[in-house]
Amino acid sequence: MTDRDGGLPGVLSTLWRGCHPLPAAAVTALSGVLAVALGQPLRTAALAAATIGATQLSIGWANDAVDAPRDQASGRADKPLVARPGLRRTLWAASGVAAAVTGLAALAWGWPRGFLVFSALIAAQLYNWPLKSTVASVVPYLVCFGLLPAFLAPGVPGWVIAAAALLGAAAHFVNVIPDLADDEATGVRGLPHRLGAKASLYLASALLIAVTVLLVLGARPPLWAAITASLGAASLPLLSHFAQPRFAFRALLAIAAVDVVLLVMTGVQ
Repeated sequence: MTDRDGGLPGVLSTLWRGCHPLPAAAVTALSGVLAVALGQPLRTAALAAATIGATQLSIGWANDAVDAPRDQASGRADKPLVARPGLRRTLWAASGVAAAVTGLAALAWGWPRGFLVFSALIAAQLYNWPLKSTVASVVPYLVCFGLLPAFLAPGVPGWVIAAAALLGAAAHFVNVIPDLADDEATGVRGLPHRLGAKASLYLASALLIAVTVLLVLGARPPLWAAITASLGAASLPLLSHFAQPRFAFRALLAIAAVDVVLLVMTGVQ
């Protein structure tokens, strides 16, 4: 670490920004709420959310560490390692510690929950490298999000797993859109890059509508709630047209929160 890296404040700032705090916090919190919606006791739901939180930290830190050379080449000012390249090893180490914590938690959860959560962590790290730059870039999102409800509540209905997997795929397409140009300039050619921004956005909206259909058919929420969720999913392209590109991902998180609330309101059949 050098003076350029900012000492301890620089380390803490890099760790905070490198963990992708908004999506990490959203996935962690929604996991806890979803576990409750799936019938888990509060203590179990809290422990499950904490486990998911550890995976999110490991994934986020590894993501920035892997992408550091590309981010520097494209001048990504929003990436902490562009300003503090000397802290790349720090993020690698932090990712390793979080992965080890996840591994210990997996052992504590036992079979099958421990196996599922650690499998999701491995799938996510495979996205970081090498699948991010391939046509199979969406596969880790399908796997990780599909495994999430199965980890949170073993025996969960198949339609919940399918809805979660489709939500993960939608998140992938929306999350990549703001960075398409920078990614392609540095050799990243995942599935959204091959489809293009417009097609990716409409595909994400279609996936969200499919998620809502599964929830409506499975959970049978009140009509007004089903209509609200459906309109939110269908309006994603329109919202993105009038807002900054990164707004679409925040909108998707909000739609995901609405879907989880539907499960809380109605329960899982």
